[in-house]
Amino acid sequence: MRTALQKEADSKPSAAGVDGIAEISRALDLVLASLEDSKAEEIVTIDLLGKSTLGDYMVIASGRSNRHVNAISEHLITALKDGGFGFPRVEGQASADWVLIDAGDIIVHVFRPEVREFYNIEKMWQTPDLEDDTVH
Repeated sequence: MRTALQKEADSKPSAAGVDGIAEISRALDLVLASLEDSKAEEIVTIDLLGKSTLGDYMVIASGRSNRHVNAISEHLITALKDGGFGFPRVEGQASADWVLIDAGDIIVHVFRPEVREFYNIEKMWQTPDLEDDTVH
């Protein structure tokens, strides 16, 4: 049975090809499962295909405290390594207010709630695409 992500990916152009799409789908499933397992809160997945060359997906989640943010991040980093996705680039783990985990095609942000509210990056990335017929 095909997942909704795989069906959606079929309709979008990707430089990754069919094997790459399956691998990205597997990585996204692993990321989301790890976040759920770590009791991350308010998990949001943003499709970046056609919007940015940063990656194919951005995942944003919250932890209840610095300790929880760090635990979520550690669990995810281990899951990515164990899942065969290599060693992700990680920033912000020392303070654990906002940890960025760059897993290549998937970028994960784990925030404390106050920091997430302040930066509100999902609002920036979830804005609707503007049409070319706007008045200049």
